[in-house]
Amino acid sequence: MNTLISKFVASNSALNVITKKVTRFSDFSKPVLLPVIGMLIFLFLWTIAASSINTSLGKFPGPAEVGTQMVNLYQEHVAEREKADAFYKRQDDRNAKRIAQDPNYEAKIRSYTGKETFLDQIFTSLITVMSGFILAAFIAVPLGIAIGLSKNLNMAINPIIQVFKPVSPLAWLPLVTMAVSALYVSDDPYFAKSFVNSLITVTLCCIWPMVINTSVGVASINQDWDNVSKVLRLPKLKHIQKIVIPAAIPSIFTGMRMSLGVAWMVLIAAEMLAQNPGLGKFVWDEFQNGSSDSLSRIMTAVVVIGLIGFLLDRTMQKIQYHVSWNKESAKL
Repeated sequence: MNTLISKFVASNSALNVITKKVTRFSDFSKPVLLPVIGMLIFLFLWTIAASSINTSLGKFPGPAEVGTQMVNLYQEHVAEREKADAFYKRQDDRNAKRIAQDPNYEAKIRSYTGKETFLDQIFTSLITVMSGFILAAFIAVPLGIAIGLSKNLNMAINPIIQVFKPVSPLAWLPLVTMAVSALYVSDDPYFAKSFVNSLITVTLCCIWPMVINTSVGVASINQDWDNVSKVLRLPKLKHIQKIVIPAAIPSIFTGMRMSLGVAWMVLIAAEMLAQNPGLGKFVWDEFQNGSSDSLSRIMTAVVVIGLIGFLLDRTMQKIQYHVSWNKESAKL
Protein backbone atom coordinates (compact mmCIF):
# COMPACT_ATOMS: atom_id res chain seq x y z
CA MET A 1 0.00 0.00 0.00
CA ASN A 2 2.81 2.39 0.90
CA THR A 3 4.48 1.59 -2.40
CA LEU A 4 1.34 2.50 -4.33
CA ILE A 5 0.98 5.76 -2.39
CA SER A 6 4.60 6.71 -2.99
CA LYS A 7 4.24 5.97 -6.71
CA PHE A 8 1.09 8.07 -6.86
CA VAL A 9 2.77 10.99 -5.09
CA ALA A 10 5.80 10.70 -7.38
CA SER A 11 3.62 10.68 -10.49
CA ASN A 12 1.72 13.74 -9.23
CA SER A 13 5.00 15.55 -8.56
CA ALA A 14 6.25 14.75 -12.06
CA LEU A 15 2.92 15.88 -13.50
CA ASN A 16 3.14 19.16 -11.56
CA VAL A 17 6.68 19.75 -12.85
CA ILE A 18 5.58 19.07 -16.45
CA THR A 19 2.55 21.35 -15.99
CA LYS A 20 4.73 24.16 -14.67
CA LYS A 21 7.16 23.78 -17.57
CA VAL A 22 4.30 23.79 -20.10
CA THR A 23 2.85 26.90 -18.43
CA ARG A 24 6.21 28.67 -18.50
CA PHE A 25 6.72 27.73 -22.15
CA SER A 26 3.21 28.95 -22.94
CA ASP A 27 3.82 32.27 -21.17
CA PHE A 28 7.09 32.68 -23.07
CA SER A 29 5.81 31.57 -26.47
CA LYS A 30 2.50 33.46 -26.57
CA PRO A 31 4.04 36.91 -27.14
CA VAL A 32 6.03 35.43 -30.03
CA LEU A 33 3.74 32.84 -31.56
CA LEU A 34 0.47 34.78 -31.55
CA PRO A 35 1.83 37.79 -33.50
CA VAL A 36 3.51 35.40 -35.96
CA ILE A 37 0.27 33.47 -36.45
CA GLY A 38 -1.67 36.71 -36.90
CA MET A 39 0.85 37.97 -39.45
CA LEU A 40 0.78 34.70 -41.41
CA ILE A 41 -3.02 34.80 -41.56
CA PHE A 42 -2.88 38.44 -42.73
CA LEU A 43 -0.33 37.61 -45.46
CA PHE A 44 -2.46 34.66 -46.62
CA LEU A 45 -5.61 36.81 -46.85
CA TRP A 46 -3.64 39.58 -48.57
CA THR A 47 -2.33 37.13 -51.17
CA ILE A 48 -5.80 35.73 -51.87
CA ALA A 49 -7.36 39.20 -52.13
CA ALA A 50 -4.56 40.58 -54.34
CA SER A 51 -4.84 37.70 -56.81
CA SER A 52 -8.54 38.43 -57.35
CA ILE A 53 -8.14 42.18 -58.03
CA ASN A 54 -7.33 43.26 -61.58
CA THR A 55 -6.47 46.88 -62.34
CA SER A 56 -5.56 48.81 -65.47
CA LEU A 57 -1.90 48.24 -64.56
CA GLY A 58 -2.27 44.53 -63.86
CA LYS A 59 -2.78 42.44 -60.75
CA PHE A 60 -2.95 44.15 -57.37
CA PRO A 61 0.43 43.62 -55.65
CA GLY A 62 0.73 40.87 -53.08
CA PRO A 63 3.42 40.17 -50.47
CA ALA A 64 5.74 38.56 -53.04
CA GLU A 65 5.68 41.61 -55.32
CA VAL A 66 6.29 43.92 -52.37
CA GLY A 67 9.28 41.82 -51.31
CA THR A 68 10.68 41.97 -54.83
CA GLN A 69 10.30 45.75 -54.97
CA MET A 70 12.03 46.18 -51.61
CA VAL A 71 15.06 44.41 -53.06
CA ASN A 72 14.86 46.46 -56.28
CA LEU A 73 14.59 49.76 -54.40
CA TYR A 74 17.60 48.91 -52.28
CA GLN A 75 19.61 47.96 -55.38
CA GLU A 76 18.62 51.27 -57.00
CA HIS A 77 19.89 53.06 -53.90
CA VAL A 78 23.23 51.24 -54.07
CA ALA A 79 23.57 51.99 -57.80
CA GLU A 80 22.81 55.68 -57.24
CA ARG A 81 25.40 55.89 -54.44
CA GLU A 82 27.96 54.33 -56.78
CA LYS A 83 27.16 56.97 -59.41
CA ALA A 84 27.57 59.70 -56.80
CA ASP A 85 30.92 58.30 -55.65
CA ALA A 86 32.12 58.09 -59.27
CA PHE A 87 30.99 61.70 -59.88
CA TYR A 88 32.93 63.04 -56.89
CA LYS A 89 35.99 60.97 -57.83
CA ARG A 90 35.99 62.42 -61.35
CA GLN A 91 35.56 65.90 -59.91
CA ASP A 92 38.45 65.44 -57.46
CA ASP A 93 40.71 64.05 -60.22
CA ARG A 94 39.83 66.93 -62.54
CA ASN A 95 40.51 69.54 -59.86
CA ALA A 96 43.77 67.84 -58.89
CA LYS A 97 44.99 68.00 -62.50
CA ARG A 98 44.00 71.66 -62.85
CA ILE A 99 45.77 72.57 -59.62
CA ALA A 100 48.89 70.66 -60.74
CA GLN A 101 48.89 72.74 -63.94
CA ASP A 102 48.01 76.00 -62.23
CA PRO A 103 48.63 76.27 -58.44
CA ASN A 104 46.50 79.45 -58.31
CA TYR A 105 43.45 77.68 -59.69
CA GLU A 106 40.43 77.71 -57.34
CA ALA A 107 38.84 74.28 -57.38
CA LYS A 108 35.13 74.20 -58.17
CA ILE A 109 33.09 71.85 -56.00
CA ARG A 110 29.65 70.88 -57.26
CA SER A 111 27.12 68.67 -55.54
CA TYR A 112 25.81 65.52 -57.16
CA THR A 113 22.38 66.23 -58.63
CA GLY A 114 21.15 62.69 -59.21
CA LYS A 115 17.67 61.57 -58.26
CA GLU A 116 16.82 60.82 -54.64
CA THR A 117 16.42 57.14 -53.91
CA PHE A 118 13.70 55.49 -51.83
CA LEU A 119 16.00 55.34 -48.79
CA ASP A 120 16.87 59.02 -49.24
CA GLN A 121 13.18 59.87 -49.27
CA ILE A 122 12.59 57.85 -46.09
CA PHE A 123 15.36 59.84 -44.43
CA THR A 124 13.86 63.14 -45.65
CA SER A 125 10.42 62.24 -44.28
CA LEU A 126 11.89 61.27 -40.90
CA ILE A 127 13.78 64.56 -40.66
CA THR A 128 10.63 66.50 -41.56
CA VAL A 129 8.32 64.74 -39.13
CA MET A 130 10.79 64.87 -36.23
CA SER A 131 11.59 68.55 -36.86
CA GLY A 132 7.89 69.43 -36.84
CA PHE A 133 7.26 67.24 -33.81
CA ILE A 134 10.11 68.78 -31.77
CA LEU A 135 9.03 72.32 -32.71
CA ALA A 136 5.46 71.52 -31.66
CA ALA A 137 6.68 70.04 -28.34
CA PHE A 138 8.59 73.24 -27.50
CA ILE A 139 5.36 75.18 -28.03
CA ALA A 140 2.69 72.78 -26.77
CA VAL A 141 4.19 71.40 -23.54
CA PRO A 142 4.87 74.80 -21.86
CA LEU A 143 1.49 76.07 -23.10
CA GLY A 144 -0.25 72.95 -21.75
CA ILE A 145 1.45 73.35 -18.36
CA ALA A 146 0.40 77.00 -18.20
CA ILE A 147 -3.20 76.14 -19.11
CA GLY A 148 -3.31 73.32 -16.55
CA LEU A 149 -2.05 75.59 -13.75
CA SER A 150 -4.34 78.54 -14.52
CA LYS A 151 -8.12 78.16 -14.69
CA ASN A 152 -8.44 81.67 -16.12
CA LEU A 153 -5.98 80.92 -18.92
CA ASN A 154 -7.79 77.64 -19.56
CA MET A 155 -11.13 79.43 -19.95
CA ALA A 156 -9.53 82.00 -22.27
CA ILE A 157 -7.70 79.58 -24.57
CA ASN A 158 -9.97 76.52 -24.49
CA PRO A 159 -12.48 77.92 -27.07
CA ILE A 160 -9.60 78.59 -29.50
CA ILE A 161 -8.33 75.04 -29.07
CA GLN A 162 -11.78 73.55 -29.57
CA VAL A 163 -12.32 75.56 -32.77
CA PHE A 164 -8.99 74.75 -34.43
CA LYS A 165 -8.47 71.20 -33.09
CA PRO A 166 -10.85 69.53 -35.60
CA VAL A 167 -9.39 71.38 -38.61
CA SER A 168 -7.35 69.09 -40.83
CA PRO A 169 -3.76 70.29 -41.13
CA LEU A 170 -4.10 69.83 -44.90
CA ALA A 171 -6.66 72.64 -44.86
CA TRP A 172 -3.89 74.87 -43.54
CA LEU A 173 -1.45 73.86 -46.28
CA PRO A 174 -2.56 76.41 -48.92
CA LEU A 175 -2.37 79.20 -46.34
CA VAL A 176 0.98 77.96 -45.07
CA THR A 177 2.32 77.78 -48.62
CA MET A 178 1.26 81.36 -49.38
CA ALA A 179 2.63 82.67 -46.07
CA VAL A 180 5.97 80.91 -46.54
CA SER A 181 6.25 82.19 -50.11
CA ALA A 182 5.63 85.75 -48.88
CA LEU A 183 7.86 85.67 -45.79
CA TYR A 184 10.60 83.17 -46.61
CA VAL A 185 12.29 85.13 -49.37
CA SER A 186 15.93 84.38 -50.12
CA ASP A 187 18.09 83.91 -53.19
CA ASP A 188 19.91 81.06 -51.46
CA PRO A 189 17.54 79.59 -48.82
CA TYR A 190 19.06 77.29 -46.24
CA PHE A 191 15.91 75.12 -46.27
CA ALA A 192 13.77 74.40 -49.31
CA LYS A 193 10.33 76.01 -49.22
CA SER A 194 8.69 72.61 -49.73
CA PHE A 195 10.43 71.37 -46.55
CA VAL A 196 9.29 74.44 -44.58
CA ASN A 197 5.70 73.99 -45.80
CA SER A 198 5.64 70.34 -44.70
CA LEU A 199 7.34 71.13 -41.39
CA ILE A 200 4.83 73.84 -40.43
CA THR A 201 1.93 71.58 -41.45
CA VAL A 202 3.28 68.80 -39.21
CA THR A 203 3.74 71.28 -36.36
CA LEU A 204 0.12 72.44 -36.63
CA CYS A 205 -0.93 68.80 -36.57
CA CYS A 206 1.14 67.98 -33.46
CA ILE A 207 0.25 70.90 -31.20
CA TRP A 208 -3.34 70.17 -30.19
CA PRO A 209 -3.08 66.63 -28.73
CA MET A 210 0.01 67.64 -26.75
CA VAL A 211 -1.59 70.81 -25.38
CA ILE A 212 -4.79 69.02 -24.35
CA ASN A 213 -3.15 65.99 -22.73
CA THR A 214 -0.52 68.10 -20.95
CA SER A 215 -3.10 70.49 -19.53
CA VAL A 216 -5.34 67.62 -18.38
CA GLY A 217 -2.39 65.88 -16.74
CA VAL A 218 -1.32 69.06 -14.92
CA ALA A 219 -4.86 69.92 -13.81
CA SER A 220 -5.41 66.43 -12.35
CA ILE A 221 -2.32 66.36 -10.12
CA ASN A 222 -2.93 64.90 -6.67
CA GLN A 223 -3.93 67.71 -4.32
CA ASP A 224 -1.73 66.29 -1.57
CA TRP A 225 1.34 66.92 -3.72
CA ASP A 226 0.27 70.53 -4.19
CA ASN A 227 -0.17 70.85 -0.45
CA VAL A 228 3.34 69.48 0.17
CA SER A 229 4.71 72.07 -2.26
CA LYS A 230 2.86 74.84 -0.38
CA VAL A 231 4.16 73.61 2.98
CA LEU A 232 7.72 73.61 1.63
CA ARG A 233 7.06 77.03 0.05
CA LEU A 234 8.60 76.01 -3.22
CA PRO A 235 9.04 78.81 -5.77
CA LYS A 236 6.78 78.60 -8.80
CA LEU A 237 9.46 77.32 -11.18
CA LYS A 238 10.72 74.81 -8.61
CA HIS A 239 7.13 73.65 -8.04
CA ILE A 240 6.74 73.05 -11.78
CA GLN A 241 10.11 71.27 -11.98
CA LYS A 242 9.73 69.03 -8.92
CA ILE A 243 5.97 68.42 -8.71
CA VAL A 244 4.10 69.33 -11.90
CA ILE A 245 6.30 67.88 -14.66
CA PRO A 246 7.07 64.50 -12.98
CA ALA A 247 3.38 64.02 -12.12
CA ALA A 248 2.19 64.98 -15.61
CA ILE A 249 4.77 62.99 -17.60
CA PRO A 250 2.38 60.06 -18.37
CA SER A 251 -0.19 62.46 -19.81
CA ILE A 252 2.47 64.48 -21.64
CA PHE A 253 3.85 61.38 -23.34
CA THR A 254 0.36 60.15 -24.18
CA GLY A 255 -0.18 63.40 -26.05
CA MET A 256 3.25 63.10 -27.68
CA ARG A 257 2.57 59.58 -28.92
CA MET A 258 -0.81 60.62 -30.31
CA SER A 259 0.73 63.67 -31.98
CA LEU A 260 3.60 61.74 -33.53
CA GLY A 261 1.26 59.09 -34.95
CA VAL A 262 -1.07 61.66 -36.49
CA ALA A 263 1.87 63.73 -37.74
CA TRP A 264 3.35 60.76 -39.57
CA MET A 265 0.01 60.13 -41.30
CA VAL A 266 -0.48 63.77 -42.25
CA LEU A 267 3.12 64.17 -43.45
CA ILE A 268 2.62 61.79 -46.37
CA ALA A 269 -0.31 63.78 -47.72
CA ALA A 270 1.49 67.07 -47.03
CA GLU A 271 4.53 65.90 -48.99
CA MET A 272 2.29 64.95 -51.90
CA LEU A 273 0.82 68.44 -52.09
CA ALA A 274 3.95 70.40 -51.14
CA GLN A 275 6.17 68.20 -53.36
CA ASN A 276 8.67 67.83 -50.53
CA PRO A 277 11.04 65.02 -51.65
CA GLY A 278 9.91 62.43 -49.11
CA LEU A 279 7.76 59.31 -49.06
CA GLY A 280 4.64 61.26 -49.98
CA LYS A 281 6.27 62.55 -53.15
CA PHE A 282 7.52 59.04 -53.93
CA VAL A 283 3.94 57.69 -53.77
CA TRP A 284 2.63 60.57 -55.90
CA ASP A 285 5.36 60.21 -58.51
CA GLU A 286 4.74 56.48 -58.82
CA PHE A 287 1.01 57.10 -59.15
CA GLN A 288 1.66 59.60 -61.92
CA ASN A 289 4.20 57.29 -63.56
CA GLY A 290 1.67 54.55 -64.23
CA SER A 291 4.22 51.87 -65.10
CA SER A 292 3.70 48.15 -64.58
CA ASP A 293 5.74 48.33 -61.35
CA SER A 294 4.00 51.41 -59.95
CA LEU A 295 1.37 49.55 -57.94
CA SER A 296 3.89 47.27 -56.24
CA ARG A 297 6.19 50.22 -55.50
CA ILE A 298 3.32 52.20 -54.00
CA MET A 299 2.32 49.19 -51.90
CA THR A 300 5.92 48.85 -50.77
CA ALA A 301 5.86 52.47 -49.65
CA VAL A 302 2.61 51.82 -47.77
CA VAL A 303 4.16 48.89 -45.89
CA VAL A 304 7.29 50.91 -45.08
CA ILE A 305 5.20 53.86 -43.88
CA GLY A 306 3.29 51.55 -41.55
CA LEU A 307 6.46 49.93 -40.19
CA ILE A 308 8.11 53.30 -39.54
CA GLY A 309 4.97 54.57 -37.79
CA PHE A 310 5.01 51.49 -35.55
CA LEU A 311 8.72 51.95 -34.74
CA LEU A 312 8.22 55.64 -33.93
CA ASP A 313 5.45 54.77 -31.48
CA ARG A 314 7.51 52.00 -29.84
CA THR A 315 10.44 54.42 -29.52
CA MET A 316 8.27 57.00 -27.76
CA GLN A 317 6.93 54.26 -25.50
CA LYS A 318 10.47 53.21 -24.51
CA ILE A 319 11.42 56.83 -23.77
CA GLN A 320 8.28 57.23 -21.66
CA TYR A 321 9.10 54.05 -19.75
CA HIS A 322 12.57 55.32 -18.84
CA VAL A 323 11.59 58.87 -17.81
CA SER A 324 8.22 58.18 -16.15
CA TRP A 325 7.70 57.17 -12.53
CA ASN A 326 4.52 55.33 -13.58
CA LYS A 327 5.93 52.32 -15.45
CA GLU A 328 2.48 50.79 -15.99
CA SER A 329 1.26 53.75 -18.06
CA ALA A 330 4.26 53.32 -20.40
CA LYS A 331 3.22 49.74 -21.24
CA LEU A 332 -0.08 50.79 -22.80
